[in-house]
Amino acid sequence: MSVLRSYLSGSWQEGGGEGAPLRDAVTGEEVARISTAGLDRAAALEYGRRVGGPALRELTFHQRAALLKALASHLREHREELYALSARTGATLGDSKFDVDGGFGTLFAFSSKGRREMPNDTVYVDGAVEPLGKGGTFVAQHICTPLHGVAVQINAFNFPVWGPLEKLAPAFLAGMPSLVKPAEQTAYLTARLVELIVESGILPEGSVQLLTGEAGDLLDHLTEQDVVAFTGSADTAARLRVHPAVVRHAVRFNAEADSLNVSILGPDATPGTPEFDLYVKQLVSEMTVKAGQKCTAIRRALVPADRMEDVAEAVRARLAKVTVGNPANPDVRMGALATLEQREEVRRSLKGLLDAGTILFGDPAHVDVVDADAERGAFLSPILLRADDPARAEPHEIEAFGPVSTLIPYEGAEQAVELAARGRGSLAGSVVSADADFVRTVVLGAAPWHGRLLVLNGADAKESTGHGSPLPMLVHGGPGRAGGGEEMGGVRGVVHHMQRTAVQADPAMLTAITGRWVPGAERTVTTDHPFRKHLEDLRVGDTVIAGPRRVTLEDVEHFAEFTGDTFYAHMDEEAAAANPFFDGRVAHGYLVLSFAAGLFVDPDPGPVLANYGLENLRFLTPVYPGDEMTATLTAKQLIPREGAEHGEVRWDVDVTNQKGESVAKYDLLTLVAKRA
Repeated sequence: MSVLRSYLSGSWQEGGGEGAPLRDAVTGEEVARISTAGLDRAAALEYGRRVGGPALRELTFHQRAALLKALASHLREHREELYALSARTGATLGDSKFDVDGGFGTLFAFSSKGRREMPNDTVYVDGAVEPLGKGGTFVAQHICTPLHGVAVQINAFNFPVWGPLEKLAPAFLAGMPSLVKPAEQTAYLTARLVELIVESGILPEGSVQLLTGEAGDLLDHLTEQDVVAFTGSADTAARLRVHPAVVRHAVRFNAEADSLNVSILGPDATPGTPEFDLYVKQLVSEMTVKAGQKCTAIRRALVPADRMEDVAEAVRARLAKVTVGNPANPDVRMGALATLEQREEVRRSLKGLLDAGTILFGDPAHVDVVDADAERGAFLSPILLRADDPARAEPHEIEAFGPVSTLIPYEGAEQAVELAARGRGSLAGSVVSADADFVRTVVLGAAPWHGRLLVLNGADAKESTGHGSPLPMLVHGGPGRAGGGEEMGGVRGVVHHMQRTAVQADPAMLTAITGRWVPGAERTVTTDHPFRKHLEDLRVGDTVIAGPRRVTLEDVEHFAEFTGDTFYAHMDEEAAAANPFFDGRVAHGYLVLSFAAGLFVDPDPGPVLANYGLENLRFLTPVYPGDEMTATLTAKQLIPREGAEHGEVRWDVDVTNQKGESVAKYDLLTLVAKRA
């Protein structure tokens, strides 16, 4: 049996020696062998910094996003092959889709975030310009630029496809190369995933490397510019966090650790209600999907004390229908744990849990299986426990990382919050209830202890993705025992791989640095109206100044009659004068916007295709009949769209009165054609 290869420093390399065997979780047969003996980890990290980093940093966010989309599309063509390999980890087809398709979906999601929420540039501007002086000549802006290191990604065994891809996507979009280190038990699936990535040739060389097997001295070679993202046990996370190199160089360390996640049934959810049925269905699903080997699975099921028997009976009945066995059989609903060693670890944890509870369903020592050998394969029955004393420590401290959950009674919302917090930090929690008062109390009380909270009821059940499903646009992590980290989270996860720097400068310099026009920087007023220019011909700072236009009382009254907006401040002189903000009747704010558009718009057909919207609108000074308005329109930001015949232009609009006072400010967005 061949030894799994690693992809390091631009080539496939095989570790020395015979290696340790990796076995099929269902049959016990050897799948591959694994060894990293003799592999140069220091050279791999340096290769990522020297080759992968510069290649990625040359690309804009939009270009990186396009490559992620192309990669996701390519990998999706090979999903059947990945499903087949995934089955050898003990996963059913549903489990495999959760892992494989979930990974592809994460690539697509970050591609979309990059194209829609980030600029077609290499620098990300964070927040608004901060004025630092009264004269407007000294300002500041926070910018984010990619770190010049490698994102070292240490993954768990339970999601060998989604795990690497959910870390790779934000790092790649940020412009940072990745070194993927999968868990050994299922490394053969991750290795094939990376082979497909490398073979595709889609990503720049050096942007992805793979180390199969032990980390060895990998962390010894970290620098201040590197990032570590870890998924696994809380104990391992604690050890890695204090690694000398991590501490010495203040290396960014993100941990997503196993946690004792909680699901709380609301007191309103009685048998027969949608919420009761949803709770039972969700609990059984979280126990059996991936054979309970999810860091987000429900370990503690909190139930109103007077509802314990009802829930226990309903869960037992549903678990009795779960068939365990070979995932190749279409009748099987739960496969095997990843390894025999993992099964023994779950059994050891169960012994501790049984000190505080009793088994309501399942037998840790025996399970009937379909088309498999229960001893050769890492099979385990779903185990439902009951702990009648909620104060006992064991259910809140011991995690059996498998198809195991414990029913725990509670009395009232306050106790539910207190018990949820006893997990000392969780990745995910859920509240199943249609009682808004109960839900608010529990969510606000439990939120400090949870990275994500799902409120599930009849109103959102049809579209809900479920308790245990992390989503790429939401943060995935949690405080305390859960690791204290945040993965994914859309742009938040991208910025984690970048350095946020406060830049202080004059407006012109800040404009040059960020590529965005800053008020106070020079404007370029030309004879050619900016709306006559194609996207490639526009420059940041291009300006048109139009006006003035006098606003009359007849304008105000006509606008009121035409639109139906007869608010007293526009129509009643006495009432308007009594308003502390006005000295009499004022023009409508939207009349001001309409007149401003009439001033700066070039009416003839041209490169401007559409008004895309406006943002950051503020009405600053009242406009009275007799005032004269001038509009100044300045090209603030140019955003070409990759592969499109147009781009987006953000314009700064400043509408002033005859005194030079700003009456309205906003950003106008337009779609502008590129030259044919």
